[in-house]
Amino acid sequence: MDGGCACGTVRYRLKSAPLFVHCCHCTWCQRESGSAFAVNALIETSRVDLTADRPEPVPTPSSSGRGQIYLRCSKCHVALWSHYSGAGPKFAFLRVGTLDHPHDVNPDIHIFTSTKRPWVILPEGVPAVPEYYDREKYWPATSLARRAAVIAD
Repeated sequence: MDGGCACGTVRYRLKSAPLFVHCCHCTWCQRESGSAFAVNALIETSRVDLTADRPEPVPTPSSSGRGQIYLRCSKCHVALWSHYSGAGPKFAFLRVGTLDHPHDVNPDIHIFTSTKRPWVILPEGVPAVPEYYDREKYWPATSLARRAAVIAD
């Protein structure tokens, strides 16, 4: 899968499918995206190949108080992915909307639904939790194994 920023300065290619895809309805994601939610594909940073210019790291506050690093285009300032303090720089939370074909990626789970906008209707058959979730319960075994390999490295 390929993607990039709005102006085309930053381009990337994913070397594999994401580990897991979150549709986050927290108020921080609502504020940061200017929308009702944010869709993030979690993937190992080593599996994101830059094919054009590098994004610029921008420290950004987060609800945890520990902050996160947004990777943005230095020209159009579109957020491409972020590194949350809990996951660290080895994992990228890629903004699905920056993919060339974002409709090819669907959420595996809806999180922080306790603060979702009341007019957002969640699809049947997709897990939804009021806050965050238990990774061991929802992630496929292959994704758990990939995550463990990165952490062990």
